[in-house]
Amino acid sequence: MANPDLDTLRLSPESLALIDAEIAKYPADQKQSAVMGALRIAQMEKGWLKPELIEYVADYLEMPAIAAYEVATFYNMYDTQPVGRHKITVCTNLPCALMGANEIAEHLKKRLGIGFGETTEDGRYTLKEGECMGACGDAPMCLHNNHAMHTHLTPEKVDELLDKLK
Repeated sequence: MANPDLDTLRLSPESLALIDAEIAKYPADQKQSAVMGALRIAQMEKGWLKPELIEYVADYLEMPAIAAYEVATFYNMYDTQPVGRHKITVCTNLPCALMGANEIAEHLKKRLGIGFGETTEDGRYTLKEGECMGACGDAPMCLHNNHAMHTHLTPEKVDELLDKLK
């Protein structure tokens, strides 16, 4: 009989194919080099990286689980706790702050009723503070679910974004 806990960790054949494509980018004896891509793919499918899922990815890549944990806990694009359906990460590094990121962050906090590192009661939004995302010339900016960059933010643009995400 299948273990239901293990079944929730299994990645879909589509995700495993994507991970295999990441692995193929590296020499055969360097599968672990695909860990960042593999963790991203696993997170996209499952929503966040619970410890058992990180171990599953490590096993798939034939690497020590601790090495995969190190990656998952070092980079802020990985979520090791549950997050809302829409994770909004605001860059607050100095260039963005000088261009109004702190005001944008305060607007988001007020509009969502949460602070950084929190999720709305309905589970819809999580607000995160991010490090430099390499788009200083487009500040202030945020990332939606680690993939969609929104730049030159104003309170009005933030409101439009939140309205689209409802």
